[in-house]
Amino acid sequence: MAAQTYDVIVIGAGPGGYVAAIRAAQLGLKTAIVERENLGGICLNWGCIPTKALLRSSEVFHLMERAKEFGLGAENITYDLDAVVKRSRGVAKQLSSGIGHLMKKNKITVVMGEAMIPAKGKVSVITDKGTQELTGKNIILATGARARELPGLEGDGDLVWTYRDALVPPRMPKKLLVIGSGAIGIEFASFYNTLGAETTVVEVMDRVLPVEDAEISAFAKKAFVKQGMKIMEKAMVKQLDRGKGKVTAHIEVGGKVEKQEFDTVISAVGIVGNVEGLGLEALGVKVDRTHVVTDEYCRTGVEGLYAIGDIAGAPWLAHKASHEGVMVADLIGGKHAHPVKPESIAGCTYCQPQVASVGYTEARAKELGYDIKVGRFPFIGNGKAIALGEAEGLVKTVFDAKTGELLGAHMVGAEVTELIQGYVVGRQLETTEEDLMNTVFPHPTLSEMMHESVLDAFDRVIHM
Repeated sequence: MAAQTYDVIVIGAGPGGYVAAIRAAQLGLKTAIVERENLGGICLNWGCIPTKALLRSSEVFHLMERAKEFGLGAENITYDLDAVVKRSRGVAKQLSSGIGHLMKKNKITVVMGEAMIPAKGKVSVITDKGTQELTGKNIILATGARARELPGLEGDGDLVWTYRDALVPPRMPKKLLVIGSGAIGIEFASFYNTLGAETTVVEVMDRVLPVEDAEISAFAKKAFVKQGMKIMEKAMVKQLDRGKGKVTAHIEVGGKVEKQEFDTVISAVGIVGNVEGLGLEALGVKVDRTHVVTDEYCRTGVEGLYAIGDIAGAPWLAHKASHEGVMVADLIGGKHAHPVKPESIAGCTYCQPQVASVGYTEARAKELGYDIKVGRFPFIGNGKAIALGEAEGLVKTVFDAKTGELLGAHMVGAEVTELIQGYVVGRQLETTEEDLMNTVFPHPTLSEMMHESVLDAFDRVIHM
């Protein structure tokens, strides 16, 4: 069979891949997308979406347990873990099938199978019906990433779980160890802790959520501990001894190794890019620590070959991948493409309380030599937060003292993952402190804290 020819071939149908394919099709480019597992990739099927569905269930459970605070009556609150997981999987399935509809709507050819690139402009796909050959002037790699597994800490689906196992748990953990306190680790720790698991989090760095502003990390840690979590920082799991129904963890902290027993371990120690089996080395593509090296326009250095999303490096966020997908499609289609600026991409963690940030932390801004002004406003000073029963939280802003540029914004508390976009837009529009101070924020809303934090940075705060 002769190879089918396309203007654009996308390998990987996660958020970056399917968005790139849709944008390319919108521009009139004949487009094909290759996926080896599920349309929507890890994000829709085994990442962002199903975890948020799980966390929503635990959030509702937590609120039901607090019913008396709101003048309501609810006794003997329970949960059905199988039903919680079933709802999560249903949400993922609904969205994944929606991607299939979008592919048909935009006349994009979908090829299910394992892809490799035998030569420039050629893609060979092993499908369940044999090998299918495609040719295309432009190829976009969007193969994503998978969980990093350290020697001796590998998941087994029984006692030691990866994120996939944690999404479809065979049982409810009683005593849980979470290795790693990045977004994935702390979200699972929050979910299982809320449902009653005795939860310990081990973090090798000096604080939980180590990429966040130090003040926000400290605030979040205090909240986690209050909820009953045990947090071990500057600690490392050196060994796991797996027995019948239990795991003995050897945890090194302060130069000493202590042993603790758990019935379940979740390993969340980062990710590695899916670069194997694609034929990248033979093509001359540079790969650094499992991630494809690209320029600001996601070009690999091989003509017509691009890499977007997790395979192209940090930040490992679905919205970053999607934006890169649009940018690359526009570049191929002859449109004016805007490079993605990592420091203007928001990070969101959906633990309890939520954490969200954009731009430079206070420490990073100082390292870069900025003379800064810092504003803070606590949730306890906001009427809507008190009315919601969510009075624990903090909004922090960092400004360039000379120009008034918003350098960074950092939040912890209820619904901050929704609020952060206000500051993201501000950074995109190169908003100054004066613009933000002169903006009218609606009352009563949580967003008023964003205003007050700006005012505080310039000694004009009203409600504190």
